[in-house]
Amino acid sequence: MVEGYQTLNSDAQGLSEMLEMADADEREMLMEEQTSIEKRVDELYKETLFTMKHADTAAIVRVKSGAGGTESMDWAGMLTRMFMRWAERRGYKVDLIDQVDGDQAGVISSEFIIRGEKAFGMMLPEHGVHRLVRVSPFDSNNRRHTSFASVDVVPEVPEEEINIHIPDSDLRRDVFRSQGAGGQGVNTTDSAVRLTHLPTGIAVASQQTRSQIKNHEIALQILKQRLYDIEMRKREEEEAKARGEQKKIEWGSQIRSYVLDKQYIKDHRTGVMKHNPDDVLDGDLEDLQWAGLEWMAGKRVAEENSDDE
Repeated sequence: MVEGYQTLNSDAQGLSEMLEMADADEREMLMEEQTSIEKRVDELYKETLFTMKHADTAAIVRVKSGAGGTESMDWAGMLTRMFMRWAERRGYKVDLIDQVDGDQAGVISSEFIIRGEKAFGMMLPEHGVHRLVRVSPFDSNNRRHTSFASVDVVPEVPEEEINIHIPDSDLRRDVFRSQGAGGQGVNTTDSAVRLTHLPTGIAVASQQTRSQIKNHEIALQILKQRLYDIEMRKREEEEAKARGEQKKIEWGSQIRSYVLDKQYIKDHRTGVMKHNPDDVLDGDLEDLQWAGLEWMAGKRVAEENSDDE
């Protein structure tokens, strides 16, 4: 990165000197090089936004529907699809670990791992509560409904960094019949495993494979990742307090509203508005994510906008 910066700085200085001496025709010939340098500057700037630990690792994502029955479950299903479409657009790999389908539509919860370049860094701005406002397709009276779903994003930290031992007495293990995709055999045996960490109440399930043993191993690994993430956040908060810093209190609160009947999406941290909700829900997330990374790095504050509700 340092070498790239030094090369870019040298190229920019050289271009600046040429532009000072160039006439109008020569300036036009240099426009292509100027555009190239501007693009390289933008790419380097984006690299500086990955201020979090483990930005390069895979992202473990959990989407959970809030109160509100079918409407919220449908919303959780829409968010699950949105993130999977985003990953597909970037050429990332998605491993579905667990999914509990809603009775009529959507999902009660889903958990999946996104693997690809800076997957965790890019997904971290999506952590928090997402709010949907729309005329519900499940309401025969065509009333406007508000639904919530939470998105939890943690890094897949290398196993050698996680020094966590969970005593068997702290775990409750349940097995159940898989209900998601995974082939015929997975749906006919009690191969899915749910582990509940009794001291914290955190529950992790896996129905990814046909093997109960492998599903146990996957669920245990993800549970350790979540416990590690909780411990790291506690340490960061304590270190910030010791330095007299004020941590952002917005971390787990409502971060974004998707107001479909008025055709806009607003991020409440950055103030960014998007007026193409269909595209965003189809995975066109990057403008919102880059703005979120700027906000997290302290390089952006929310813009006032009268369209908020």
